[in-house]
Amino acid sequence: MEAKNNGPSERASNGGIDGPTNPMVTPLLNDLYQFTMAYAYWKAGKHQERAVFDLYFRKNPFGGEYTVFSGLEECIRFIANFKLTEDDIDFVRQSLSTSCEDEFFDYLRGLDCSDVEVYAITEGSVVFPKIPLLRVEGPIAAVQLLETPFVNLINFASLVSTNAARHRKVAGKSKTLLEFGLRRAQGPDGGVGASKYCYLGGFDATSNVAAGKLFGIPLRGTHSHAFVSSYMSLDEITDKSLRRKDGSSTCEDFVSIVQTWLSKIKLLKGVFGETNQSELAAFTSYALAFPDNFLALVDTYDVMRSGIPNFCAVALALGDLGYKAAGIRLDSGDLAYLSCEARKFFCSIENEFKVPGFGKLIITASNDLNEETLDALNKQGHEVDAFGIGTYLVTCYAQAALGVVFKLVEINNQPRIKLSEDVSKVSIPCKKRSYRLFGKEGYPLVDIMTGENEPSPKVGERILCRHPFQESKRAYVVPQRVEELLRCYWPGKSGKTRETLPPLKEMRERCINQLEQMRPDHMRKLNPTPYKVSVSAKLYDFIHFLWLNEAPVVELE
Repeated sequence: MEAKNNGPSERASNGGIDGPTNPMVTPLLNDLYQFTMAYAYWKAGKHQERAVFDLYFRKNPFGGEYTVFSGLEECIRFIANFKLTEDDIDFVRQSLSTSCEDEFFDYLRGLDCSDVEVYAITEGSVVFPKIPLLRVEGPIAAVQLLETPFVNLINFASLVSTNAARHRKVAGKSKTLLEFGLRRAQGPDGGVGASKYCYLGGFDATSNVAAGKLFGIPLRGTHSHAFVSSYMSLDEITDKSLRRKDGSSTCEDFVSIVQTWLSKIKLLKGVFGETNQSELAAFTSYALAFPDNFLALVDTYDVMRSGIPNFCAVALALGDLGYKAAGIRLDSGDLAYLSCEARKFFCSIENEFKVPGFGKLIITASNDLNEETLDALNKQGHEVDAFGIGTYLVTCYAQAALGVVFKLVEINNQPRIKLSEDVSKVSIPCKKRSYRLFGKEGYPLVDIMTGENEPSPKVGERILCRHPFQESKRAYVVPQRVEELLRCYWPGKSGKTRETLPPLKEMRERCINQLEQMRPDHMRKLNPTPYKVSVSAKLYDFIHFLWLNEAPVVELE
């Protein structure tokens, strides 16, 4: 199944953009204080004042030095279809103070986002702290009502995409990564969202059928231990026939071919006694149902003494009829050891019985895997071809949230700053432009923010890049390539061209390509080098001028 454009097939009337994938994403998916502020703005006559907000995060997750930006498409779907229903307005009325004037609810009744502009980094990009992922401009009351939904839609999406990318980095390019997390995810939306954004972050497939339907993500899955233990004996298989793959004839007793092969394997290996016959029955039955894609879970009873020989007997019987088995899944035990032993077993079968390719059958491993487990397996040495990862991946067990924030940086063309004793929480004021500067070797060197009206950095021209808050941290850069990061994804009434939202598969390719372009020391798991995020010299001076201007002066007595 090929990845396709995201979301339901029905087209929304507003700009041809469908509504959010999750029908719970409405204007009421909000914090109450957004509506109380909207009323206060309206009451003061400030609700139409033009404001600019930046959405960004302060620190990369999981102890790393990069983040994958995700969730933009759902934000644009939300804003394109933003409208409060009569029921919504009635509920807001009941939730606010009885002193709120009726005319405010008339204002809400006519509110949409036609005068809001959204500029964003392309979804699937590698991003860094402090750089605005979104710049949202518009009437302050309307934009305020976008804060919580936008933060919600981007926070988990970017976190789980980054988690997936980190797992891909540890596993390596050659391994197949399967997302198996639906049953352990935080509710249905957490499950569906995780499947989408794990695929964006570099996973190959999901077990989640709903996500497969919605987003065109390839689906993978075999059977569980319950299927194996549901069989008692081969006598339960009533229809033993299987048509040859080329359709030329039908084998009337596939079970007998399986038993013959099992006898031959016993004579060859001599390392096991009688295998579990209920397991053999389950494998045989499953192969009869899926002869073209037979992949067996082999650890229900004993991997090497029962599961592997039983699988091989069924796989060889399928081979007699022109089919090729897919492989096995290991879900418990010492995965490094068992995978190596299974590979040896397969290779000996190939050599003894002259079955080309049998030694290369796919070995899939699952069982509460995480980034550390993958790293440990790589250090031990293993023969696993594919990893099925669930709980630690989709729940982002190592970190609960990304910490996305939404800060006012300008109102009525007047820059605003948020101060704090914690310097990391000081916002960078004014409407800005952001650029990525690349060096001679093709790696990104630094991201730089400038004031909106400053000239853009030019290829071959030296530019001073300054740390936003630390005076001594600065460097000259002569970029070999310059990429502007923010693009217009919702133009409002500006008349600007709206960027097309790329399909999920394209976002995934962008993510993979950008991660490969990063300098290796930024990407390493242990003590990665921080990526530089800077401001222009002019913006640096303005930040500190405004900081001093806004900070109260103490008086000592």
